[in-house]
Amino acid sequence: SSVAANMAPGTPIRPTSLLIVGATGTLGRQIVRRALDEGYDVRCLVRPRPAPADFLRDWGATVVNADLSKPETIPATLVGIHTVIDCATGRPEEPIKTVDWEGKVALIQCCKAMGIQQYVFFSIHNCDKHPEVPLMEIKHSTEKYLRNSGLNHVTIRLCGFMQGLIGQYAVPILEEKSVWGTDAPTRIAYMDTQDIARLTFIALRNPNINGKLLTFSGPRAWTTQEVITLCERLAGQDANVTTVPVSVLRFTRQLSRVFEWTSDVADRLAFSEVLTSDVVFAAAMSETYQFLGVDVKDISTLEKYLQDYFTNILKKLKDLKAQSKQTDIYF
Repeated sequence: SSVAANMAPGTPIRPTSLLIVGATGTLGRQIVRRALDEGYDVRCLVRPRPAPADFLRDWGATVVNADLSKPETIPATLVGIHTVIDCATGRPEEPIKTVDWEGKVALIQCCKAMGIQQYVFFSIHNCDKHPEVPLMEIKHSTEKYLRNSGLNHVTIRLCGFMQGLIGQYAVPILEEKSVWGTDAPTRIAYMDTQDIARLTFIALRNPNINGKLLTFSGPRAWTTQEVITLCERLAGQDANVTTVPVSVLRFTRQLSRVFEWTSDVADRLAFSEVLTSDVVFAAAMSETYQFLGVDVKDISTLEKYLQDYFTNILKKLKDLKAQSKQTDIYF
């Protein structure tokens, strides 16, 4: 290709050169950390923004500005790259299609044109079963598009992140603010994003990975109520839970469908519809563990993850209290 010709003659592309798309996100930042720890050369594709993501540079990654919704900005970011890891998803305030469909199609086309050797795509567990949820339908369509692109690729479907539970439940409980729960029987097998990142790189090194569809699922599936109860126990205090009945969430979605201007809100509420049905976001992992050569004992449980979080936070709060008492003496 002409791009390869512009590089010094005979410069081979090192298998360790990665481009991480969506590097500032909950999962993306853990992928970056892990890649750097394992000695990869990491380039991060980040949208130009007023407050740049300096932490990525501080860690030792190279940051390049591009925007998936502007396809002409993509090719330059791919020069000299072996593997693309795509953890990007649109921001809540923008139409889902812009980044998650049009942007991804442009990215995959550029990767194909520029001879990218491997593409890792993060998708959502069960996305093929819920075409009524726009984000899930788009993830499933992207999986198919990637399969038909002819690129070497691996698709990893995810169930849910433990990290998301901190802002949703842990912090409000500690700050005695209201926690939103639902009476839904939905169960989600949350996984620590650090484990997701670790398993992703184990998968990347597996010679038989090409074209595989893997689902990463945590050790146990939890309902909202169970997560709240666990947080209460670890925090040593009760939560002010506002329970939203499933019927209300469904009604809100019907309502927002009526008002055209909130179609994106309706798209996002469609997710809550799945999350309020009797669905289990979990998958048996024994085959995946075997394929990757990983032991379930090395995968963080939600109990352990939250226990570490609360122990650290409560210790910090205690230290702060102690310090503030000390300063009282000095004045």
